[in-house]
Amino acid sequence: MPKIVPPKRTMKSAAVVNFAPEKGSVEIREVDRPTLGEEDVLLEVANVGVCGSDLHQWTADHSWPVNYPVILGHEFGGHIVELGSAVGGWKEGDRVVSETAAIIDSSNPMSRRGFYNLDPTRKGFGYGVDGAMTKYVRVPSRILHAVDDALPLEHACLTEPCCVAFNAVVRNARIEPGDRVVVMGPGTIGILCAAMARLCGAEVALVGLESDRQRLEIAHLNYGCDVIVGDPRDWARQRDGLGCDGVIDAAGVSATLEVAIDVVRPAGWISKVGWGRQPLNFSLDPLVQKNVTLQGSFSHHWAIWERVLALLTSGQLNVAPIIGGVWPIDQWHDAFEKMHRGDVVKSVLKPV
Repeated sequence: MPKIVPPKRTMKSAAVVNFAPEKGSVEIREVDRPTLGEEDVLLEVANVGVCGSDLHQWTADHSWPVNYPVILGHEFGGHIVELGSAVGGWKEGDRVVSETAAIIDSSNPMSRRGFYNLDPTRKGFGYGVDGAMTKYVRVPSRILHAVDDALPLEHACLTEPCCVAFNAVVRNARIEPGDRVVVMGPGTIGILCAAMARLCGAEVALVGLESDRQRLEIAHLNYGCDVIVGDPRDWARQRDGLGCDGVIDAAGVSATLEVAIDVVRPAGWISKVGWGRQPLNFSLDPLVQKNVTLQGSFSHHWAIWERVLALLTSGQLNVAPIIGGVWPIDQWHDAFEKMHRGDVVKSVLKPV
């Protein structure tokens, strides 16, 4: 009988790579299968979400350092296919999602307090180390979270932006039931922040531009938000003329902070989660005069991931309405374009 030769394990996979700081410097490349350290696992990626930060690196208008060339993608979930020699508590086949803090300094004071997301030396997937827009990604086992069988991986891959929203709304704001909250920016994070604020019992107005009407309608129909195109001042001042209780600034420009300071009431709060590299060019005196709390919000940590996964698994938070489609990895450009134009809220890629 002829000798049966087992198929060779594929050592190369297609990946979406950001290779230079110039606009449009993203392409499909063949990359090697990662090798593992003793505390790493190899994850076969089932789905990976396209983040606004991926788009910013593609259009070269980001404000963070990038380790070129780098595989994009930090919103992902999949199955464990290989374990490092020192990994315990996990097995091949486990369904998991991963946090983004790929490299941290465990001795840093912030890491020792549990706030490794604020470790200044932290490096994340998709800009500091290779991300998940490919078939296999190497992940430190310390940042894995189990995914219940009831939660589709197509939805679970969006745990990360949900955690960003949870941190901005639940941890870094002070919402009480009955509060009136304005959310600036109807992108993925803005819509999820609005949904989180609704879960906290707030009345929410999501604010966008004329070009955002489709995304605003998704938030209105699926998350019970009031929606505003343009000026939110009338909505903010409906109750007693003083302004809304709080503002979540999830827009990707700096100018919205001036609007937020204008519409928030005295002794109110602003939670700023949106990035904007532009100079402010306005006075912060009204912030002082109104005694407003301005709170930045960045990333997330282990406890937030566990809480958000519970919300997703129970159905209290449903991300299905924001998923505009699932594209194979070789159609990444179409997926990026549709998000960039605002045709969809969230594009999801599926490596093949």
